[in-house]
Amino acid sequence: MTQKIRVLIVDDQELVRTGIQMLLNRKADIEVVGCAGDGAGALRQVAALDPDVILMDIRMPGIDGVEATQRLTAQDSRAAVIILTTFHDDENIFNGLAAGARGYLLKDVDHRALAEAIRKVAAGNALLDPQITAQVLQEFNRRERTAPPLSPHYAERLALLTEREQAILRLLAHGSTNQEIGGQLTISIGTVKNHISSILSKLDLRDRTQAALWAQQAGLRAD
Repeated sequence: MTQKIRVLIVDDQELVRTGIQMLLNRKADIEVVGCAGDGAGALRQVAALDPDVILMDIRMPGIDGVEATQRLTAQDSRAAVIILTTFHDDENIFNGLAAGARGYLLKDVDHRALAEAIRKVAAGNALLDPQITAQVLQEFNRRERTAPPLSPHYAERLALLTEREQAILRLLAHGSTNQEIGGQLTISIGTVKNHISSILSKLDLRDRTQAALWAQQAGLRAD
């Protein structure tokens, strides 16, 4: 029998936790192993339960979802964090992704889409909800306009990339798809994927979401 995906639900509202748990318990390949009402509880539960995926609310008393995600990343936790949010959490979504979250979802997501998202991040992939990607990209662009010049730290890391990889990284930061990148640079989608894999390896990043965040934090701008 295939091992179930172990999920931890973190939200300060008991009704939300209970509702999500009931929905996920219907899935044959997913098991809710625990719940927590704040970031501190999440950290304790992760240490005790070793979940594969964490559904993390952002706004919670005490240690919020962003700080909890930062601490888990610092501890090299293997659990993949999915941020749960609303349309009005743009700044916090960005901060959560920068802290190491694998992606984000709206709280009113359909149970089928929620289950598929859990499967996706458990398999090592990133997750971008199309309904709010545009808002996050707006925040990227706002930060880019006010970003300081490229720091020596980022410049040193950027120097590891070829000119083509740097061009692709800039396009990733602006939310371009592989097809859009290929069209703009006149290369095949397969070649785009190979370059992205090389970028992730050289910068020691997990996925294209982290690559986009890295580029934004470095202050890169599209050519």
